[in-house]
Amino acid sequence: MHLLRASCLSLVIAANAFASAQSDGETWLRERYAKREVHIPMRDGAKLFAAIYEPRDRSRTYPILLRRTPYSVRPYGEEHFPSVLGPSRAMEADGYVFVLADVRGRYLSEGEFENMRPHGAASSGPHAVDESTDTYDTIAWLLDHVDSDSGKVGMWGISYPGFYAAAGMIDAHPALAAVSPQAPIADWWFDDFHHHGAFFLADAFNFMSSFGRARPVPTTESAPGFDHGTPDGWRFFLDIGPLSNVRQRWFGGDVAFWDAFVEHPNYDEFWRARNLLPHLERVAPAVLTVGGWFDAEDLYGPLSVYRAVERQNPSVFNVLVMGPWRHGGWARDDGSRLGEISFGAPTAEFYRNEIERKFFARFLRGEDGALPAEATMFETGTNRWRTFDAWPPKTESRAIYLREAGSLSFEPPPASVELAHDGYLSDPAKPVPYHERIQVRTPPEYMTDDQRFASRRPDVLHYESEPLVAPLTCAGPSTVELWITTTGSDADFVVKLIDVFPRDTPNSAHTTPGRALAGYQMLVRAEVFRARFRESYAEPKALAPGERTRITFPLQDVLHTFQPGHRFAIQIQSTWFPLVDRNPQVFVANPFTAGPDDLRPAWITVERSATHASALTVGVLPPEASR
Repeated sequence: MHLLRASCLSLVIAANAFASAQSDGETWLRERYAKREVHIPMRDGAKLFAAIYEPRDRSRTYPILLRRTPYSVRPYGEEHFPSVLGPSRAMEADGYVFVLADVRGRYLSEGEFENMRPHGAASSGPHAVDESTDTYDTIAWLLDHVDSDSGKVGMWGISYPGFYAAAGMIDAHPALAAVSPQAPIADWWFDDFHHHGAFFLADAFNFMSSFGRARPVPTTESAPGFDHGTPDGWRFFLDIGPLSNVRQRWFGGDVAFWDAFVEHPNYDEFWRARNLLPHLERVAPAVLTVGGWFDAEDLYGPLSVYRAVERQNPSVFNVLVMGPWRHGGWARDDGSRLGEISFGAPTAEFYRNEIERKFFARFLRGEDGALPAEATMFETGTNRWRTFDAWPPKTESRAIYLREAGSLSFEPPPASVELAHDGYLSDPAKPVPYHERIQVRTPPEYMTDDQRFASRRPDVLHYESEPLVAPLTCAGPSTVELWITTTGSDADFVVKLIDVFPRDTPNSAHTTPGRALAGYQMLVRAEVFRARFRESYAEPKALAPGERTRITFPLQDVLHTFQPGHRFAIQIQSTWFPLVDRNPQVFVANPFTAGPDDLRPAWITVERSATHASALTVGVLPPEASR
């Protein structure tokens, strides 16, 4: 067993070697690459736009590295260069033929764009297309029209481009040898927009207000950004009123995918068709899936893509990397900190140089070198990299029980506790904010935010352990079990796992003025569940007012150590605004069409008796259980 140390001096030296080039990336790339723009024909006749950047040094051949995106391959024009071209400056220096392509129906590509285009349309005829066939046709054309290629092709992409990378490796062209889906969208109902049925309002509104506008003809221009008219996101989204106001008041009926939200509030065939996971079979390329523990947009995607490929393609080289990063932070930051939390070293530089660069060099360039471990995971709390032979690893399952006086214990309530509960008034008119900042865009650092602001509210239940005397490492997913009653007929339940720092913790050099790490309540993981979907995501069911109901759901994976002297805490609440829309708290057939009179307060209780014990069950990792 061994540990990978993120603070290796050699990595800092390697990063510094490109520091001067990073400051003037456009000039650096222009000196080393030649650019040409092409339109690549697909099997149905549509032509997709791509920019090809070939190394000027033609003394050897180079692998192709392809990124397909709906977000534009600007700057357009063969005389214009970007400041960043590949996954990292180090890989740009290694030399690849970089191909950046607008996907079908976006920017300068022909055809009709479809969000998360369903896979499998190719089965309906030789000219039917999906993202797999478009990738295949793109690669085939490139191999015939790029003189300097070596015959090997790789793909990468972050977020939506990560979805295109994952879709492209299904029934892939034989030349596609290595693929890295990074923060890939896997299932849009669960990834970005409906966490266990609860609608992520701020993200969906902000994204679709621009991206969701139709592109009637090929263009190099993006839709204009949305002007909220205020920096206060909590107030802006509260003033919207019920979701039924959005379509006409703000979007004017011009955002088709918002209309799809309204028409498909449940996990029906529309959403099932946009789930890529069942189709991740017949994958031949080597796969490196990457995600961030604190990715506010796509944490579900990388964990799910890795597991789906592993399950359906047992003989394929398939590995996972999870670091302490925000969305795309492994490519955009040095990865040394997020918000108030420091990770002790430039973790993103370690990943780019020691994992990503070497993965593509091995499978596309034929270079020797150690392959990445099955799972290379950053352990927060101790700030170290660990490697595992499987993810999730083998753990001991332990339940953390809600107990009296806001306490937590690994011991269940004694048999003598026949009736015990805590309650709060959940009022949609006064929802609990998900962070303290005054801004309309989701701040990525909310995933590590101090939760003291929430713990002080009467509509948030806060439970806390005694200080730990030994380290406690939680690994993999955890499961919530709540026994609840409500005076309403629907409700949301937000459950947070929190690391409470000792009250004498000193500030770091990066602590924001006015904030303190002493007593800091670091959010480790949180998730929301809409109770109407407790039996089925496709067929919602009302709660019976006053009737005891069991609610259970998983939290996304973690790898976090609660250090000696720290406490672990659990918070429970029923609003998380405006990250999540306000549940009317009365059962309505479609929350997107609910009116203002449907949003009603409800008294919610959470039981903690011997026979109806509410708990969070975590996987506890034995010390040094890595290789």
